Amino acid sequence: MEFKQWYMEYKIHKNRPGLLGDIASLLGMLEVNILTINGVENRTRGMLLQTNDDEKIEILGRMLQKVDNITVLKLREPKLVDILAVRHGRYIERDSDDRKTFRFTRDELGMLVDFLGEVFKRDGNQVIGLRGMPRVGKTESIIAGSVCSNKRWTFVSSTLLRQTVRSQLSEEEMTPNNIYIIDGIVSTIRSNEKHHALLQEIMAMPSTKVIEHPDIFVKESAFEYSDFDYIIELRNTPDEEISYESFTMGFNDF
Repeated sequence: MEFKQWYMEYKIHKNRPGLLGDIASLLGMLEVNILTINGVENRTRGMLLQTNDDEKIEILGRMLQKVDNITVLKLREPKLVDILAVRHGRYIERDSDDRKTFRFTRDELGMLVDFLGEVFKRDGNQVIGLRGMPRVGKTESIIAGSVCSNKRWTFVSSTLLRQTVRSQLSEEEMTPNNIYIIDGIVSTIRSNEKHHALLQEIMAMPSTKVIEHPDIFVKESAFEYSDFDYIIELRNTPDEEISYESFTMGFNDF
């Protein structure tokens, strides 16, 4: 059987001396490797484990149920949020109603870039929406995430340097391995027929598309929220309201 990763998270009720050593010894006797370990939230510890025998994980779970000082909260194949929790020491905030919506603040840009980097590594069609006010770091995070995933990025539309509305891309740019960056306001309110045709072609490609201002994109196009795999919200502060009125007004003149 090939080696497989598992995520284990447990809550500590009494952090007595030697507790971690005892758990590590148990894992060692079962020949389960610890790849990463970190504190996750308050009095909770997460571990990324590896073994080539699924039955050992089942045995581990049953044995740890008998340990009074801890309670195992999660023992499963790792999800993306689990991997990032071990790396950064906390879970990403998610919307309680819409589980595909993830929230970050500007002081968590490192975690956001790591999140995007992991998502960008995946092949196939992915559509990611990125909400946020101007100059909060949206485009910079997408570019940094592309670098982390070792993929190229291509601006289809943008306001980063100047108004960019592409009507065609080179053959080198039209590859599934590219990360396509689309400004939802520019591509809908400022788009011409050639840009619209290019946009339709890109959206149909088996590649990753990141759409800034997804709410405007949905409002002004035929695409729907169900087309998005992830919605990311980036704010300067946790209580900042993301409002489009202040920076869409100028586009209506065109």
